[in-house]
Amino acid sequence: MSPPTDTRLIVEKVARVSYGRLLAFLVSRFRDLQRAEDALSDALVTALDRWPKEGVPSSPEGWILTVAKRNLLMLSRHDRVEDAFARATLEAPLEDEEAPSTFPDERLRMLFLCAHASVEPSMRMPLMLQVVLGLEAKQIAAALLVSPSAMAQRLVRTKARLNGEEISFEIPSGDELESKLFSVLETIYAAYGLALDGIMITGAAAAEMREEALYLVELVVSLLPNEPEPMGLLALILFCESRSRARISDAGDFVPLHAQDTSRWNTAQILSAEQWLSRASSLRRPGPLQLEAAIQSAHSQRAATGVVPWWGIAELYSSLVSFAPTVGARVAQAIAVGESEGPSQGLRLLDALERDEPKRINSHQPFWVARAELSFRSQDFSLAKGSMIRAIGLSDRSEIRAYLIARAAYFDSRAVPRASVDD
Repeated sequence: MSPPTDTRLIVEKVARVSYGRLLAFLVSRFRDLQRAEDALSDALVTALDRWPKEGVPSSPEGWILTVAKRNLLMLSRHDRVEDAFARATLEAPLEDEEAPSTFPDERLRMLFLCAHASVEPSMRMPLMLQVVLGLEAKQIAAALLVSPSAMAQRLVRTKARLNGEEISFEIPSGDELESKLFSVLETIYAAYGLALDGIMITGAAAAEMREEALYLVELVVSLLPNEPEPMGLLALILFCESRSRARISDAGDFVPLHAQDTSRWNTAQILSAEQWLSRASSLRRPGPLQLEAAIQSAHSQRAATGVVPWWGIAELYSSLVSFAPTVGARVAQAIAVGESEGPSQGLRLLDALERDEPKRINSHQPFWVARAELSFRSQDFSLAKGSMIRAIGLSDRSEIRAYLIARAAYFDSRAVPRASVDD
């Protein structure tokens, strides 16, 4: 018999919201990632079995943590592991009043642990997304364009390799900090982007993921107050959050950045973002996240001036590409150059990108949107229509597909083009 729907929903919410925090706490105490995952999963199953009969405890998160710890301790006892903390916890009852309602948040340390030298660089982000932010292998696989089975196998192998290493939960310093910090910030940004764009994460789960990403970057900033790139990411996320309400109209339609109603932007978040970006810049150690935040700051000027400073944005993208020549950055640079210098110059950059990264651009939807818009402005209506059709085929979100279909129909009319897509 399945548990009542309301109980199941409560357990699902605890798993969705608190999984990473619970798992990080368990790993920090027991130093075994695989067993901690198994113990936590078993505790969630136990909750599904017991809560319908006994009632939901006043501290669901603490109750699950207590059960997971007992599961781990039984395994430790089986292995004859002696630990004073383990023995004391094993004797504790499971009643709700004994379950901890608060416990240390070890997720930041867990993020750095996932950037351990034994973890392949390509697997650091997937590992963090799963064990700290609670995404499933199939969600990570879809976001990174690999097969779910391959991603699941890689994660299992990575965890096994990590368990064979001496685990340290200390925040690194010096050169080690620099190398690991980028992976941590990259993952937080990726998780935020997946939630904001609704890629494999939608509804309440997406809102919660955005909150978690913002919380985690604030935590990084508080623990590393002299590092400018965490401040840059905090500013970047705040700029994006400030416009989140304006991305979708009241009718449910997608609204690109250039067409958003600036009165719907959150001024307080924009001001906070500007302050963090200023603090980061004052340290005089520029980096890609600070540059991305500066680009979003430039876009925010439209709220005051009514004009997007495309020349300045193009210059910022040129600097960003010199730091991180990713496909996304180069596509955005082409759009900015197309706006500031003319569509033919933007298309020249897209042509160069296609020569350099032919496989990568095949499935990169923004590339085809950019090519469609710039081709249309160059009066090459056939190329514009073909590129937009390709972009539509690569779009999963219904509201973005609807927007692009409308743009394709607009191309057919050969009317005077509007500003190109820049969001």
